[in-house]
Amino acid sequence: MGEVDPVFLQAPEHRPKSSVIEAEGIPLIDLSPINYQEEHTIPETVSSIQGLVKEIGSACKEWGFFQVINHKVPLDKRERIEEVAKKFFALSLEEKLKVRRDAVNVLGYFEAEHTKNVRDWKEIYDFNVQEPTFIPPLAEPVDEQNVQFQWDNRWPENPPEFREACQEYAEEVEKLAYKLMELVALSLGLERDRFRGFFRHNTSNIRLNHYPPCPYPHLALGLGHHKDTGVLTVLAQDDVGGLEVKRKSDGEWIRIKPIFNSFIINVGDMIQVWSNDAYESVEHRVMVNSERDRFSIPFFLKPALYTDVKPLEELTHDTNPPKYTSINWGMFRTTRMRSNFVKSNVQNLQIYHFKLSQ
Repeated sequence: MGEVDPVFLQAPEHRPKSSVIEAEGIPLIDLSPINYQEEHTIPETVSSIQGLVKEIGSACKEWGFFQVINHKVPLDKRERIEEVAKKFFALSLEEKLKVRRDAVNVLGYFEAEHTKNVRDWKEIYDFNVQEPTFIPPLAEPVDEQNVQFQWDNRWPENPPEFREACQEYAEEVEKLAYKLMELVALSLGLERDRFRGFFRHNTSNIRLNHYPPCPYPHLALGLGHHKDTGVLTVLAQDDVGGLEVKRKSDGEWIRIKPIFNSFIINVGDMIQVWSNDAYESVEHRVMVNSERDRFSIPFFLKPALYTDVKPLEELTHDTNPPKYTSINWGMFRTTRMRSNFVKSNVQNLQIYHFKLSQ
């Protein structure tokens, strides 16, 4: 990853808190009561899964994070993408830069040191689940009149099985994400398919993360504290661990213990807006390791770029009025992504900038 900037080493805001609670912390939820591989993702008799729905709602409200087991994503698909990710990141930098992302097409490879965010000790590769992704996609069918350009996944030539492994995994984890969104909808008292229409032209993506061993683990962060801007994140992490969540009840950082073949789920900013703050997006960060490489694979569920996100009418009333004005997802995401390439003294756009005064 190169040498550490001396200025970075002196910046106290980049240094992680020394007190971290070593605990599994976030709720662990068993998804075995449902089988989304069948025709219906949720049983017709919702009463049969009331306990599960309640667990999901409680976890979203109290933590914004939870882990799931018995999720039915085939283990071999997960192991295969983990294997090709390791092979890809082991390639020479020259080879990886052949699929480097840029300001026009945000998909592909980049090393964190190539951006202004030098505190992040990692390298990544991004690809979109829906390909190609048209910009801007409109609600009506895409044609030559309304397509300005498109994002195409930049698939590397090596390893040769890379693309197939990524696509097969994406198909499976996307099913899990939609299943979870149905459970989230039910936990809010909504129709189970209330959110599905927002993802017809989704901009969901998968990120392959590699955190190399860091000689300054007490000074650096694999990924600084942040909240996820999208809808829902489904994270596969290896046995090295390093993810820490800021507990809502007291602000303490909780380190999440890896559990074999589980996924870590967290609520994103758009669910916070849709739910009118019933569920909140929570800060989290990644710690580096001085001895071992760490790999993780988050799936970010994101709506179509034309989606206007605002508190749902079913969840607002006289005593709980809307707390946000409408947020256009395309504008919000584009503004956030631009900050990765253009140095600015202006703070990143946040959902609280759309808060209504009560």
